[in-house]
Formats: sequence, C-alpha cells, structure tokens
Amino acid sequence: MSASSGGSGAAAQRAAPLHKAAGAPVAVNGHAAVPGRAGLEGGASFGRSGTARLALATQSIIYTADITIRVVKDVTGTASNVTTIASSAGGYVAGEREMFPQGKFGVPQINLVLKIPAAQFTQTLAKLSAPDLGKRLSFSQQARNVTQQVADVASRVTSAQAAIKQLRALLTKAGSVSQLLSVQNEINRQESNLEALVAQQRALAHQTSYGTVSVLLLGHHARIVKKHKKVSHGFLAGLRGGWHALVLVVGWVLTALGSALPFVIPAALIGAVAFESRRRLARRKNPPAPEPPAASAS
Repeated sequence: MSASSGGSGAAAQRAAPLHKAAGAPVAVNGHAAVPGRAGLEGGASFGRSGTARLALATQSIIYTADITIRVVKDVTGTASNVTTIASSAGGYVAGEREMFPQGKFGVPQINLVLKIPAAQFTQTLAKLSAPDLGKRLSFSQQARNVTQQVADVASRVTSAQAAIKQLRALLTKAGSVSQLLSVQNEINRQESNLEALVAQQRALAHQTSYGTVSVLLLGHHARIVKKHKKVSHGFLAGLRGGWHALVLVVGWVLTALGSALPFVIPAALIGAVAFESRRRLARRKNPPAPEPPAASAS
C-alpha cells in the first residue's frame, strides 16, 4: 500500500471519535462500511482480493442517487412504503415535499430525501426500484471519493490542536500584558479555526456514513371524458347557424371599425387642414379681377 493510503488511514483513525460524536455508525478505520467488509472483520486471509477489499474499506466515498417513480395507485401510500424501506435499512427521511394540485386533472407528487447507511445503500436502491412501488421513469447514481479531503481535514485538525497546546504553554511564560493579550488573541483565532475544521470533519463523516437518495413519486393524470356534440338538421338548425354566423360577421366588422377609428379621426383632421391651406394658397396666386369703373352721367 502506498504512503498516501497509509496517511489516509492514520487520519481516519484520528477522526473516528468524531463519527461517534455525530451519532453515525463507525465503519472500518472510521470510514463508511462497504460491501465485502465482513470478510475482513472475520479475519480472512489476505490475498489479492483481500488487499483490494482493504484498500476499498479505507476509502471515504459519498453516495448519492435520484429516482423518479410513476406510482401505480396511491401516492401517499407509496410514500409511506418508501419511508418504511428507509427505516428498515437504518436510515431516515431528511426532507419531504408534497404537492397536490387543485382540480381533477392535476398530478400529485411527493419528493422524499432519504439518508441511507452506506453499508445498505445498494440493497436499499434495489428495493426502491422494485415494480410494486410503481414504474421507474428515471434513475441516476453517483459516487464521489473524498478520501483526500477527509485526510486533509484530519491533518489540519491535528495541527490546530498542537498549535493551541503550544500557545497555552507560551501563555504561562508571557511577561508583559501586551504579550499576554497577543498570545490570547492567537489562541482564540486558532480555537475558532479548530471549531470550523471539526464541524467540517463531522459533516464529512456523516456524508460518508449515510448516502443520499432523492425519490420523486408522481401520480397519474385523471382521465378526461370528451362529450360529443349532437349534430342537428332542419330549418331551425340552419337559422341558428345563420344567426351565429351573422353575429360573428357583425362582431368582426365592429372590431375592425373600432380598431381603425383612432387612425381615421387624426387623418380626417390632417386632410381638412391640408385642404384649407391649399385653398388659401390658390387665392393668393390668383387675386380677383378689379371691378370696372362706373360710367359717368352725360
């Protein structure tokens, strides 16, 4: 095994108490249990397969999956069955969202976020994909290896703890008030950093111990029954049809007139002004002839 794997195992051993504090089951070397781990615990001899299982057991992996199911009958009852499957595997429901649209034709749906122990993750996915729950419409699964991240956080936690220990020893030797304040401020900063690292370490421990499964349960559309209209014949039927057509034509004509009216009025005003201006211009170009002088009396 390489030196990096050994470092990861040592870091995981240091992180094991944090798994217990978070309430998560502690697996081999503080990491999530994986299939094939029982053979290692039983003291089986190590060959190539044993070495491979040991390397797999020392990995920190975050498992996630998404499933969409078309429910056969009752969405609420199926959600209860899914919750039972998660509980029987040692998991729990981390989130639930229900949506029941108003009306007859809305599609009810329930979204469940399940936390499943890593050791039971594959078996639980198989149960959630069973046909008795409904038709599986989509399925996706991911596995993210965070072994290096877990080891890095564990190493930083150890370094922060050692730094705080040294600062506390230095605090007893500080001579002046300014030195005391400086050392105490550094201790406070290191302790704040340590708290953040421990919180991150616990979160990683929980994520690697419990996989996340998002289950979307969809109901069926309600059936729409179309009513066929009866076709009638005769004089009254033709009269009703003609009257309906006349109403539609009159409505279209009135709509067209109403739409054109805002444009007709300004156009008429502009035309009237243009006509009056043209008439005045014509009068200026052609002045009226002068009247002849009246004849004088003899």
